[in-house]
Amino acid sequence: MSADEPILKLLNVESAYGPIRAIRGVSLQVRPGQIATVLGSNGAGKSTILKTISGIIDPRKGSIAFKGEDITARDPALIVQRGLSHVPEGREVFPLLSIHDNLMMGAYTRRDRDGVARDLEVVYGYFPILRERAGQDAGLLSGGQQQMLAISRALMAAPELILLDEPSLGLSPRLTREIFEIVIRINRERGTTILLVEQNANMALNVADFGYVLENGRIVMEDSCDKLREKDDIKEFYLGMKESGVRGERRWKKKKTWR
Repeated sequence: MSADEPILKLLNVESAYGPIRAIRGVSLQVRPGQIATVLGSNGAGKSTILKTISGIIDPRKGSIAFKGEDITARDPALIVQRGLSHVPEGREVFPLLSIHDNLMMGAYTRRDRDGVARDLEVVYGYFPILRERAGQDAGLLSGGQQQMLAISRALMAAPELILLDEPSLGLSPRLTREIFEIVIRINRERGTTILLVEQNANMALNVADFGYVLENGRIVMEDSCDKLREKDDIKEFYLGMKESGVRGERRWKKKKTWR
């Protein structure tokens, strides 16, 4: 696939829960090797976009293409086999299975045993605590450790694209930073494309390359993250910035820190 062609493309996608339309006319695209982000408040429809892409929800309208293939309303297992993994909001690990077995569940579609073994070592390298506690039930992990496990389980499918839903939810600032440092490493070292949904707009805009802003189920703004950070509406409503200064969390920049 050419770097100029999107690895993921949504065109006029609409999804609903019963009579309630959650997303309306959503069109977006993600290019290979990119980190793209979708910003928006609670209830804007961010998670619905990811669930629709991964086949958990069937869209009422529109189309979804992955690597040039129409995956609209395809079975989620087939979508995973095509190279797309979804890390859901709330982690959703298997609490009564060991950490090792959770990771093997991520690789259930694979038949390359040597490749699975190599990727297991890779994820243990990213998150050494998972190796240390590999035989322990996943339900006994802390929230941050469960997020590490959820990301690692997705990597075990050897995806080309990861949908990452609210990875900072419920985590301390320190753990949030650690998680995002690994996300950047995964993108850089493995070339994995990432579509990130994240309420922490400051973090998302400094990690991602391109961003979409979602309001009431519709995309109302899109641009490079560098340009979005400079827009007045983004500064005020998502970054908490006023003319007098910056409120809240101090910004840290991907380019200066990692690139």
